[in-house]
Amino acid sequence: MERNLMVAGFGGQGVMTLGKFLAEAACDATDKNVTFFPSYGAEQRGGTANVTVILSDEKISSPVLDKYDVVIALNQQSLDKFGPKVKPGGILIYDTDGIHNPCHRDDITIYPIDAMGATLAIGNSKAYNMIVMGALLEVMPYKLPMENVIKGLKKSLPERHHKLIPMNEQAIEKGRELVK
Repeated sequence: MERNLMVAGFGGQGVMTLGKFLAEAACDATDKNVTFFPSYGAEQRGGTANVTVILSDEKISSPVLDKYDVVIALNQQSLDKFGPKVKPGGILIYDTDGIHNPCHRDDITIYPIDAMGATLAIGNSKAYNMIVMGALLEVMPYKLPMENVIKGLKKSLPERHHKLIPMNEQAIEKGRELVK
């Protein structure tokens, strides 16, 4: 069995970090093969960025995909590009902030979330990607235990930032609430 997801947005939204945390958590929580495949323009902050994460029972031959089980789109450009690439029966999560043309498909489950509003409510702009992560963790078809997500955060964050882990946990819980 292979499961994959795409996270796409602008540089500076935490797309790469979200993908890295997810891949680290999946490595710790499962006995599956995991790939993390980032893609971004030369201008990291403000340019387009996306990351593919694949979990598989088999060896992963290529991280390049045409269709995805789950797509997270954090801006209109990403929604336009990757929304149509969700497999039938798949999941689309998108932040409603700045979306003028939402995706309308009957063959997938769509979760529009107000991640930016939730970020403002928490009062820390760096929590944005963890709010999105929380929404993902709540609805994705393969469950990752929270303790493995925290291990992924600890592995990925420099030790000097470990003091931010409780804030990240709070943001993840806020994201879970957005899709309940």
